Amino acid sequence: MSASTASHTPKPAAKGINIGHILLEGRAFFALIAIIITFSFLSPNYASVGNFLIMSNHVAIFGLLAIGMMLVILNGGIDLSVGSVLGLSGVFAGYLMQGVEVPSLGIILYPPVWAVVVLTMTLGAFVGFVNGILIARFKVPAFVATLGSLYVARGAALLMTNGLTYNNLSGKTEFGNTGFDWLGFNRIANVPVGVIVLVVVSVAAFLLLSRTAFGRWLYASGGNERAAELAGVPVKRVQITVYMLSGVCAAIAGLVLSSQLTSAGPTAGETYELTAIAAVVVGGAALTGGRGGVGGTLLGAFVIGFLADGLVIIGVSSYWQTVFTGAVIVLAVLLNSIQYGGLKRV
Repeated sequence: MSASTASHTPKPAAKGINIGHILLEGRAFFALIAIIITFSFLSPNYASVGNFLIMSNHVAIFGLLAIGMMLVILNGGIDLSVGSVLGLSGVFAGYLMQGVEVPSLGIILYPPVWAVVVLTMTLGAFVGFVNGILIARFKVPAFVATLGSLYVARGAALLMTNGLTYNNLSGKTEFGNTGFDWLGFNRIANVPVGVIVLVVVSVAAFLLLSRTAFGRWLYASGGNERAAELAGVPVKRVQITVYMLSGVCAAIAGLVLSSQLTSAGPTAGETYELTAIAAVVVGGAALTGGRGGVGGTLLGAFVIGFLADGLVIIGVSSYWQTVFTGAVIVLAVLLNSIQYGGLKRV
């Protein structure tokens, strides 16, 4: 009987390759390849090393914002203030580069570039800290808290400049303040400095998520905040920290953008927060938190950046660019819903 039973016991089926699952998991990568191939056929100037480096330098701005946004979204939050923090940071750096007048002493201080960078990053961290305190300590919804910060930061930038733009960021050479044009135009081994900055920030974020206790805490609190809190995770500290890191990334993006434009305007970065969110979503992160990574976010930023630049190269109207970008975002959210069980039966 046992032999008969054994002979009729069904054997486990061999696991085949699920093509649909592979396409869904790697959608950002495949989308980027498709974009490169399509525009390479449409324009002979698209697929060149020089053009890829130029486009990557453009992507660096969105990529830096997206890395910070990814950390917030992993925590189950949202940061709508990053575009305004970018604009405020650029204006603040421009203000410092013009020289800070001290009326009581009758002097004008010209801080060195490294001090401008540190102070600007500190400003971004401060805005993020305020967001984090409002959300973690006072239980203000992230959408509301960061929306308020969006308006405050933008208003502060407008007040600092009276609505004008700082066009001279060259500093004062005689005081050791040589400006930060190198950040936007210089290259190391033919790679734009902006791209190198993005790589450094991305590697730091990857190590933070994969090699530290904070990374484990972030995924745990984003996946299930209550369970993480019961397990001893400092949930509130994690929340505050991710918003501070998002503010720092936005400040770095503001420095890079101002350097690329050789000017700092109070309206810089408008709607960039939406592009950052789109990059994170396209990269496969779940808006509910707890799922996502640096690699996918970077791919998402390159998908949106290469698509936008490709449309410009082939002469598509800027209005249609907005339509295409919106369609990509909607499609990405739909695919995320499928991947993370949004269409499962209850």
